[in-house]
Amino acid sequence: MKHFHYDEVESAEVNVSGAKGVRVRWLISPEDGAPNFCMRRFEIAPGGTTPHHRHPWEHEVYILEGAGTVVSAGTEKPLRTGDVVYVPPDEDHHFAGDQKNGVVLLCLIPKEGK
Repeated sequence: MKHFHYDEVESAEVNVSGAKGVRVRWLISPEDGAPNFCMRRFEIAPGGTTPHHRHPWEHEVYILEGAGTVVSAGTEKPLRTGDVVYVPPDEDHHFAGDQKNGVVLLCLIPKEGK
């Protein structure tokens, strides 16, 4: 078993084209012995955004705090604390923080997404 507080994991800036004001903490990954899934904590600053992208794996997302939007399959939906988002494989998407608070979310992906 592995047990820790999230702030013990290094927070790294997401340096990918199209990302702005986004930090990630890889909470659980194959390096921890997880055979199937990875858990990441994203902190998106006010006005920040992940890049608009697609990939062959799904996302399961839980909004921990703040507010923002998710754009997926050509639609934009507001996000708030407690919301849950499922993004299917190969669907264009991105997440953005609102202008006041930003948004913090957990994102789970299969290990091939790492």
